[in-house]
Amino acid sequence: MRLLLAGGLALSLSAARAEDRYFTASDGVRLHYLEQGAGRSLLFIPGWTMPAAIWAPQIEFFSQHYRVIAFDPRSQGMSAIARSGHTPERRAQDIRELISAAEVDPPVIVGWSLAVLEALAYVERYGDAHHAALVLVDNSVGEEPAPKPSKSGYSLIAELRKDRVATVHQFVRSMYRTPQSAEYLQSIEQASLHTPLQASIDLLSYPWPRTRWRDALYATRRPVMYVVTPQFALQAAAVNRKRTDIRTAVVESVGHALFVDDAARFNSLLQQFIETLPPPA
Repeated sequence: MRLLLAGGLALSLSAARAEDRYFTASDGVRLHYLEQGAGRSLLFIPGWTMPAAIWAPQIEFFSQHYRVIAFDPRSQGMSAIARSGHTPERRAQDIRELISAAEVDPPVIVGWSLAVLEALAYVERYGDAHHAALVLVDNSVGEEPAPKPSKSGYSLIAELRKDRVATVHQFVRSMYRTPQSAEYLQSIEQASLHTPLQASIDLLSYPWPRTRWRDALYATRRPVMYVVTPQFALQAAAVNRKRTDIRTAVVESVGHALFVDDAARFNSLLQQFIETLPPPA
């Protein structure tokens, strides 16, 4: 199956047969998700400006035994461009409304990059009633040490304003350590550019203090796994010291899109975590 993205480009899902689904959020925005498989529900949420289809290796693997849903957040992928709502509060509400609209049994929520923060915003707002577990992939969770600012003074927001196309081109290629096809990279790049510039900046400008993300993490009593690249290894260690029940894993020799770079390793970690969970009610 090949998913058409912005600009008519395609992102291959190989042998996957994911179905396109839509629902309308409470503020009228039409939102898209992919669905495949049956069984326990897994909800995958991509990061900043990325499409649901970036989870192709997970859709193909996990849909053999589970119901897999991959979400296009508002103004991303095949979801409608929204005039507003590029905030943690609204994006958390979109997750809750998706779970309700899709009639999902409490899912395992897997959030990558920006979606780590959105999953934590969801937990803060809605508590533990509507999800079974959290998997937080490669972003800060507000623990110490805080990510260090760039020594060169590099600012993604400033670079986006100066030359968005070149900045997105560089950003997409920086996410991978393993070779990807030119067509694949172009598809991801065009999907990122589908999000309007101001919306993309708003998504990088969440106003919450770091401690709020951390407090949301420690407030949940649902099982949690925190999977990171070495840049967040010290945060993972701090989380593990404070909450020994939270699983942590540091994946080496991969880029930020670690679930693509080393899909087999990531899928194995996620599968092992799922197998520890109580069966769905």
